Amino acid sequence: MNYWWLIPVSAVLSFALTAFLRRYALSRSLIDIPNQRSSHSIPTPRGGGVAIVLTLVCALCVLFYLGLMTQDAFIALVGAGGITAIIGFLDDHGHVAARWRLLAHFFAAAWAIYWVGGLAPLEVGGGSIQLGWLGHFLALVYLVWMLNLYNFMDGIDGIAGVEAVTTCGGMVLIYWLGGFAELAWPPGLLAVCSAGFLCWNFPPAKIFMGDAGSGFLGVVIGVLSLQAAWADPGLLWGWLILLGVFIVDATFTLMRRLLRGEKIYEAHRSHAYQFASRQMGKHLPVTAVVGLINLLWLLPIAFCVVCFKLDGALALLVAYLPLIWLAVKYRAGELEKN
Repeated sequence: MNYWWLIPVSAVLSFALTAFLRRYALSRSLIDIPNQRSSHSIPTPRGGGVAIVLTLVCALCVLFYLGLMTQDAFIALVGAGGITAIIGFLDDHGHVAARWRLLAHFFAAAWAIYWVGGLAPLEVGGGSIQLGWLGHFLALVYLVWMLNLYNFMDGIDGIAGVEAVTTCGGMVLIYWLGGFAELAWPPGLLAVCSAGFLCWNFPPAKIFMGDAGSGFLGVVIGVLSLQAAWADPGLLWGWLILLGVFIVDATFTLMRRLLRGEKIYEAHRSHAYQFASRQMGKHLPVTAVVGLINLLWLLPIAFCVVCFKLDGALALLVAYLPLIWLAVKYRAGELEKN
């Protein structure tokens, strides 16, 4: 049976919901006002990422009803994504203390890990490593970090949407070419739901994603990568490679801020992409370069890992080295000079 109608329907629904949420944000004065920590200069409504949340949850319900995804995967994605989106929505509308947000994030991650089955055995250097409970703990930390780093990286127009579209779209291509087409529907629909929102968020943005959307994207992408690892260990490496821009910039920045003793939960604009956007005076070139890096550099490497059985750890190191150089070049984690 042909289910391809899900793709245009999801994209159109996401686009229309984003338009509705923009009007809602304007009517409720849910506006991001520029300050010294901002990367934008014009007051802009926020919370548009809820369109991605609602559209994808509806799409996943349809997939589950049609038998195109397993019950465990459905419960993991909707549960973890829903918890994260709710706490983000509350924070977007007011303020939730950092400790309560973090507690909710760990609960959402633990929920997903239970239903996904934890971390699958890793393939490194041609051998398989079963980490047991340590693997489950690493998976927990990984999901919480993915959730938060996606929020950290959603700081200029279009970057989070472009990352979701190119990463998920790239993995759909790898699934199809690598013989894992049965796994392609959830990331494929996440890509088109993100594309519907991106039409409104592409530079210059008419609405921002907000914590509900960015956290949802981070945890859902993380869960999809853990789920894929049970089908083939190379797929986890593929996801980690394609997510390289976000992982390297966010992690490099966090490490530098920690070494300086800063409060890492406080707002800042010291990511490499933020320095780059200020240097160029525009968001569009940086957002476009992120998309090009994903498609022209990271996607071919991830493809070789899955389809040609390249060693995943070695390929990840090769993929990340230029990204680390870019993080250093664009001063990731450094204090901004006045």
